[in-house]
Amino acid sequence: MEVEPTLPAKRRVIRKKHFDENTQEDELCQSPEELFRLEYFLVVVDMAITSLQSRFEQLKIFENLFGFLFDSDKLKSLAENELRECCVTFHSAFSYSDSSDVDLNDLYSELKVLQSTLPDKLMSATEILEFVISADCYPNALIAYRIFLTVPVTVASAERSFSKLKLIKTYLRSSMSQERLNGLAIISIEKELLEHIDSNIIINDFASRKARRAHFL
Repeated sequence: MEVEPTLPAKRRVIRKKHFDENTQEDELCQSPEELFRLEYFLVVVDMAITSLQSRFEQLKIFENLFGFLFDSDKLKSLAENELRECCVTFHSAFSYSDSSDVDLNDLYSELKVLQSTLPDKLMSATEILEFVISADCYPNALIAYRIFLTVPVTVASAERSFSKLKLIKTYLRSSMSQERLNGLAIISIEKELLEHIDSNIIINDFASRKARRAHFL
């Protein structure tokens, strides 16, 4: 842009040193460019590197869980032992105590059948989901693809929550309970969904739950 950076130089403050202080010149007079590099540029670079590492680690975990469901070529390229390992990893990630969303053996069998029944063209995960729904004979594979396509892979929801937080809780309205703050945040975030809800039904339901039932003799 051919714009010369101009950084204002701060006036150097000379402080009297005591006799027991270190006399080495460890506090050198730094130029504005050096101060900008140390206090701003390097800090921003470190934050960017840390954020990228965190994102790639999360995407690596996501790929380990759902990598075999990405597209038809990825699914068809897996051998039987590789497909079995992917199913075991997926099943262990979504198992809760003694229950699970999918059955391990049934999921493995359904995906083996899908490897041979899917068309030869490249199909995305959404197209495979439509194929599974139309076939109506792969219940566990249907659940697996629905979980895969509904899991968020970014932090957009968290960023949206923080952007709404500063609108809800300001310095003029800083004293509120955590329950009220969570409720207002959900209402503000899910504003489009809230517009289609009848408030009269919610009020009547709340009134029926909180109604005082006093019995007078």
